[in-house]
Amino acid sequence: MTEYIDVDVRPILRAGGEPFSVIMAALDRLEPGQGLRLYATFKPVPLFAVMANKGFASSEQALDGGEWEVLFTPVAANPECARAADTNSGFDNWPEPAVQLDNRDLDPPEPMVRILAAADKLGPGETLSALLRREPVFLFPQLEKRGFHWLGGFTPDGVTYELTVRAPL
Repeated sequence: MTEYIDVDVRPILRAGGEPFSVIMAALDRLEPGQGLRLYATFKPVPLFAVMANKGFASSEQALDGGEWEVLFTPVAANPECARAADTNSGFDNWPEPAVQLDNRDLDPPEPMVRILAAADKLGPGETLSALLRREPVFLFPQLEKRGFHWLGGFTPDGVTYELTVRAPL
């Protein structure tokens, strides 16, 4: 049975803060086989791809007031999760990006507009990569509506967000 470490980012979110670094710091403190139980004020969909890339499957549950509890379970600790992660993500076999965008010097909403325009021109299964100053949380629902998959996260320096988008097959 997986043991979970609790991370409650609701106070950070309510104060208008960005909890990504807190979540990643907690992830770094996990012992082998441990998982992360996250409490958030919204369903953290963008985080699912980041955690899948780090070897964690996710399961979420809505709480009262629109808040969420998400369990991130290490795939190696749960063979059933490993099968789900393998069939759902497929991130490890994405092709090299056909398009590369550097949006770090642009103000919102221009990065989102540029990424969506470039993504719409991708062929089936092609990818694009984009560099941004912040996590593009408003972009993710737009990509999902169009059938795109994405993977993203902050670089180790915590300054640049790297996003890869794959067109539907």
